[in-house]
Amino acid sequence: MKVFKFGGASVKSAASIKNVVRVLKHEGFDNTIVVISAMGKITNAFEKVIDDYVQQSTTLNQSIDFIRDYHVQICSDLFQKDHAVFREIEIIFGKLSGFLSTNRSQNYDFIYDQIVKFGELLSTKIVSSYLNHVAIPNTWLDVRTCIHTDNNFRDAKVDWERTETNIRQQVKSNLTITQGFIAGGGNNQTTTLGREGSDFTAAIFAFCLNAKNVTIWKDVDGVLNADPRCFKNTILLQKISYKEAIEMSFYGASVIHPKTLKPLENKKIPLFVRSFEDLKNTGTIVLKGEAIVPETPCFIQKKHQYLVSISAKDFSFMVESNLSHIFKLLGDFKLKVNLIQNSALSFSVCIEDNYHQFDAFIKAIQQEYTVYYNSNITLYTIRHATSQAIDMIETKGQVLLKQATKQTVQILINPLETYKN
Repeated sequence: MKVFKFGGASVKSAASIKNVVRVLKHEGFDNTIVVISAMGKITNAFEKVIDDYVQQSTTLNQSIDFIRDYHVQICSDLFQKDHAVFREIEIIFGKLSGFLSTNRSQNYDFIYDQIVKFGELLSTKIVSSYLNHVAIPNTWLDVRTCIHTDNNFRDAKVDWERTETNIRQQVKSNLTITQGFIAGGGNNQTTTLGREGSDFTAAIFAFCLNAKNVTIWKDVDGVLNADPRCFKNTILLQKISYKEAIEMSFYGASVIHPKTLKPLENKKIPLFVRSFEDLKNTGTIVLKGEAIVPETPCFIQKKHQYLVSISAKDFSFMVESNLSHIFKLLGDFKLKVNLIQNSALSFSVCIEDNYHQFDAFIKAIQQEYTVYYNSNITLYTIRHATSQAIDMIETKGQVLLKQATKQTVQILINPLETYKN
């Protein structure tokens, strides 16, 4: 069994969907599972629907109509007007309307998962229908009947034993089309696996089916040594080890989802990252072996970070009890820690605020500690750093903090040199 994953960029238009057909014909699709994300930026569009719904905004219907028109236009470019797919789309939007009118929960994360799921359902219905239309028989599979999770909405945990049983029972077709990112929780509720979780979905299927390999199809040539939107003259990494890929993901590299790699490593399933445009390019292969080929510095950039310096009000040492309390607060406010450093009198931490709770955290911690912080700073991580690579990063602004180990250098840069207390 092979597992292919196509992200939003690869199914964003009628032309993109036709290109998926080109890829499948070129690569072969016998015994293949195709995992598909929502089209283009539709997940963002559904997040707008969610916010409009929660805030009771008058633009709710307009936001829904934008998504409907987007998908109807793609279908109009692919099918005759009387094709059954148009009815299937209206059924999906009918289910969305039904949820919006009957929901009584005020749990944002629950609401998020029940609404955002429609992006993947729409994209897979359209792609599956088009494949059948061009004489590529396939089976559309509702992934929520396969991948079972707890009800930790927006970041659900997989029940691996039950999921493996489900997948082995239900994947029978020569070519199966299914959704990424979403899953099934308790009480028939939809859950999601975390943003960009479609890669993880592909890894789950591969693990449970002992797949031959997984291929993630991207709009880049493979895994590069830096984000080409931020760095010039990037280099394609032809081969990286599972360990190296996990390290890069941990530090924030966006090509491969962090949770994707471990299941593949456990069963030594190779992962390919390839371009859906240049099919002659073999891209990057991730497998056990050499850390990185070619060996070159790799740069990971994370913007919009906070550097917080915390010290005791009585100038006493920052000891284990202080650190335990600080980390509890960080956890309580769902702040992600990306770097830490401590001295006798202060503790510094670089964090990102994915849930918009930084101000509340600062208010809480200032009750017991003296706190200074920088906002809107950038964290650069360099794997396999050279002195030239470090010098290049340090020219980008004021260096606030630098930390080095044998394989990794992290540098916090303040491009605006703003300082608050």
